[in-house]
Amino acid sequence: MRHVFEEETRFQKMLEVEAALARARAEVGDIPRSAAEEIEGRASTKYVKLERIREIEKVTEHETMALVEALAEVSGKGGAYVHFGATSSDILDTALALQMKEGLSIVKRKLDNLEETLITLSRKYRGTIMIGRTHGQHALPMTLGLKFAVWLREVGRHIERINQCSERVLVGKMSGAIGTMAGLGKHSFVIQESVMKHLGLRAADVTSQIVQRDRYAELVCVFTMVGSSLDKFATEIRNLQRPEIDELAEPFAEGKQVGSSAMPQKRNPWRSENISSLARMERSLVSPALESIVTWHERDLSQSATERFVIPESFIILDHMLNSMIWILGGLHVNEKGMLENLMKFKDPLMSESVLTSLVSKGMPRQEAHSLLRKLVFESREKSMNFSETLKHDPVVAKYLTTTELDVALDPKAYLGMSKELVDASVERAISERRARGLAG
Repeated sequence: MRHVFEEETRFQKMLEVEAALARARAEVGDIPRSAAEEIEGRASTKYVKLERIREIEKVTEHETMALVEALAEVSGKGGAYVHFGATSSDILDTALALQMKEGLSIVKRKLDNLEETLITLSRKYRGTIMIGRTHGQHALPMTLGLKFAVWLREVGRHIERINQCSERVLVGKMSGAIGTMAGLGKHSFVIQESVMKHLGLRAADVTSQIVQRDRYAELVCVFTMVGSSLDKFATEIRNLQRPEIDELAEPFAEGKQVGSSAMPQKRNPWRSENISSLARMERSLVSPALESIVTWHERDLSQSATERFVIPESFIILDHMLNSMIWILGGLHVNEKGMLENLMKFKDPLMSESVLTSLVSKGMPRQEAHSLLRKLVFESREKSMNFSETLKHDPVVAKYLTTTELDVALDPKAYLGMSKELVDASVERAISERRARGLAG
């Protein structure tokens, strides 16, 4: 990903746009075909050296013009037609679209890999029982597979968002100064379409002197949403790796990896922490991306400097976060025994909703049952009694439920609802979407 956004790559993409323009103008007879061939043959950083571009730029104080002059110098007679009818933004914005196209192919591939990993985990732990938590408190039993299925579908939505967003982002322009196409003459539409077809991009429907920055801002916002989901997954892993919980843990190379320079027992979730840290940086890029939508009249340079940071950084940071999350989930340590022990340690109060449902099904008014159970839960805590024993000794509960019925209501494994079916449906939906994208199930 870093290579995609290196300076030499950026200049190479700009040269490819210049070559595509020359070819298109030759096709409509605006310039000699031999001139276009000379330009195309030299439109490479193999011939147009970075050092020469920077040398010319010191004089011109204009980067694109420096590249144009450097290309013209090595293009023989064809050099007279380099950049004919174009404005800088035609080259810059179209070249940036080429970079983003490459970058997006990497992001999409890694999101596909992350989705595949989550499909595997959802299936593997479809029936692995654990405590579900809300507000950091024990709530109801669930399966680990359901947790992974929720993440799986979140990733699926991000894939959909990025695919939709790509249609709007991956556009170029060849419409000249102010966007009127005046410099391209009577064949302007044909020239623009030819350039974009050659480069594998779509032409923006209409532009000012620049491609409008709402497109780029949308992409940065979508990337930030993806990064925030990765942050969420990482935060859950960090929390469940705490020794007092000990249910999930990052991969750790025992005998090699060091958790702390001072405390030998440490096994820190540092990769997950790194994801959470980088998510903050990713989110910080949203504001300048949105600010870049605003421009004076048809064009100014207020976007230029920020975009050279915001766009490459948004891609590179997300790429690194995806690499880390795929690695973490691919080797995730799951303590199924610890999950069951945590559940059984507090299982009775955890099952109060199940008891409530049983009481209501036997004719007790719902609000009355809720009030009674709330009282009994706190009573059992105050007296340090087991909640199940408190229930069995309560005369009101005994009027509605037998001891056997209470035991069934207090069994966590019997109160997983549709957890397994929800996992199956989520996995099936993800596989269906992958097949639609041309991937194996």
